[in-house]
Amino acid sequence: MTTPRVWPGRPSPLGASFDGSGVNFALFSEHATQVDLCLFDSPDAPGEAQRITLPEKTDQVWHGYLPDVRPGQIYGYRIHGPHEPAHGHRFNPRKMLLDPYAKAIARGLRWDDAVQPLDRNTGHCAPLARVIDTGFDWNGEKPLRTPWHETIVYELHVKGFTKQHPGVPEKLRGTYAGLASPAAVEHLNGLGITAVELLPVHYHIDEHFLVQRGRVNYWGYNTLGFFAPDPRYSANGPEGAVPEFQAMVRRLHAAGIEVILDVVYNHTAEGDEHGPTLSFKGIDNAAYYRLADDRARYVDFTGCGNSLNVAHPRTLQLIMDSLRHWVLEMHVDGFRFDLASALARELWKVDKLSAFFDIIHQDPLLSQVKLIAEPWDLGPNGYQVGNFPVLWTEWNGRYRDCVRRFWKGSGGTVGELASRLAGSSDLYAHNGRRPSASLNFITAHDGFTLRDLVSYNAKHNEANGEENRDGCNENENWNCGVEGPTDDAAINTLRIRQQQNFLATLLLSQGVPMLLAGDEFGQTQSGNNNAYCQDSPLAWLDWKLPAEQRALLAFTCELMRLRKAEPVFRRRHFFQGRAIHGLEIKDLYWIKPDGSEMSDDDWNAGHACCLGMGLPGDQITEMGTQGERIAGDTFAILFNAHHEAVDFRLGARRRDARWLCVFDTAAPDSAPRSFEHMSVFPLQARSLALLRAEILPSQTSA
Repeated sequence: MTTPRVWPGRPSPLGASFDGSGVNFALFSEHATQVDLCLFDSPDAPGEAQRITLPEKTDQVWHGYLPDVRPGQIYGYRIHGPHEPAHGHRFNPRKMLLDPYAKAIARGLRWDDAVQPLDRNTGHCAPLARVIDTGFDWNGEKPLRTPWHETIVYELHVKGFTKQHPGVPEKLRGTYAGLASPAAVEHLNGLGITAVELLPVHYHIDEHFLVQRGRVNYWGYNTLGFFAPDPRYSANGPEGAVPEFQAMVRRLHAAGIEVILDVVYNHTAEGDEHGPTLSFKGIDNAAYYRLADDRARYVDFTGCGNSLNVAHPRTLQLIMDSLRHWVLEMHVDGFRFDLASALARELWKVDKLSAFFDIIHQDPLLSQVKLIAEPWDLGPNGYQVGNFPVLWTEWNGRYRDCVRRFWKGSGGTVGELASRLAGSSDLYAHNGRRPSASLNFITAHDGFTLRDLVSYNAKHNEANGEENRDGCNENENWNCGVEGPTDDAAINTLRIRQQQNFLATLLLSQGVPMLLAGDEFGQTQSGNNNAYCQDSPLAWLDWKLPAEQRALLAFTCELMRLRKAEPVFRRRHFFQGRAIHGLEIKDLYWIKPDGSEMSDDDWNAGHACCLGMGLPGDQITEMGTQGERIAGDTFAILFNAHHEAVDFRLGARRRDARWLCVFDTAAPDSAPRSFEHMSVFPLQARSLALLRAEILPSQTSA
């Protein structure tokens, strides 16, 4: 390799930037004494071919411009400075370091004996970046901007979703291109979701202990590169990861599907003080990480060994630059922030007035995309459900827990259930937020699948190699009488009904529903509720669907259609009664089996497992985008989590109406049934029924 020319360059933007003539390299390090740019001939090279000291330092940014370098160049850094852990510094020029602003990964980490020891050179095994030209033909595509109240989120793993899909070409299975394939898009459109929420696709590494066990970090919550799509999901190799991801987004957008990324900015893959030096730790440890009082150890709010120091302006800039990159260059539609409470800690306390929120709220780009918080972390007072500010939607863990308890048959849940069904105004109305602030879910990647939730009383994580110690022990689950698979027809029928009960509750609740991929047809993980290391058929979706699973899929699709067609199930505002000419008008009412409305004593009774929810479609006061009045049909949802049937008396708001049973989870194959008002509906044990009010034709005498 000919020694390239080196010019001073500029300190902005950070990272490697091709301008059409050459490449500018810029790297922040406040405490370094020298920064060496290392150029590689190939990903398999045992070490760098050229080492170039960056000539300039401006405002703590080291930079240089190489007019002879082009896209495709592979590079890393060696950083000189003090190795003084007691003062927070861990510089070590023996370690090859990944650019924190790497837009593409040329080589992933190769674990070997050189990675951990301080005195070993890692030029042959460290992850490396690749210079790219970020230009991509989007064909004039515009953001979809699906309103929150019309959004239905579908959480999936890029690999697991298509790895076993027979309709996806084998070469594309488990990749970005596979997710964009006609068979995958057909399922998503047929199901009726409006957004996919992808488990982490930022470049991540597999922890050493997992590699030693022959496993991987399948979920990907161990990020090292916040700007680069993980190349292991590319059908075209590392060189094709970026354009393949962009093409996937473009295809999903063409199908009307938004793309939301699950992002992990709360920690990095470098672990605690005993972890490897791969990037941030060797570039400027004291700036990038929260350090304990003795400066040699890390503050850990995440359970992963470290916490990013969001209070440092350059670390905060890294996060914001990453978010903007994914919106501007990759056209994603929003983000779900893992352990978001950790990002809101200015010092120790979670602070909803922190700089993290302030910067996002004033940003003209990021304030317009979908922002979802996992509103907890492992630090003090980390559980912050309901406490995030406006613009934010939250994973509502209280919704999940309450709905699970109710259908498990636990008493004393109907009061909270009513709040959760109506959008959780007790959590979100106090600061002007709407029902869309509540992202409702029953299951997610972390935990049981829906089918396993009703098939197991205990977790069965032995396959993870941790003697079943991992995973949550408290899941509010019930196996319906037998642990795991059974030939008992009655139990299998009950399990299908319970899955339908959960799905109907989720998709008929106010707020934003999120469905875990595979729950629509009864995917199982054999009782494993922590499949984070299972890159195997255990965690991949199984598309071989027997008749009962195809029936569950059809049921889910019908629920999706109902939600999208009927405005009473996707209100933009919280319910509120009002008076007209002195007469109280209600847009929501709660009824008991005897047909009367719930009283304060009824809410406080503590043992009820049965509830009716009335949704008068003619009382909606909201307006459409063109100023039109929104109105819809009137519905009643009847819930019975008791082990015995209940006769439910059907009061009517109009005398010229009757009720039509849209579906009954106790009799899913029955034809629609009509009931005159004030007649009795036989609500079976552990079932949910949806009824629609129909206006009878007027009767006139001859």
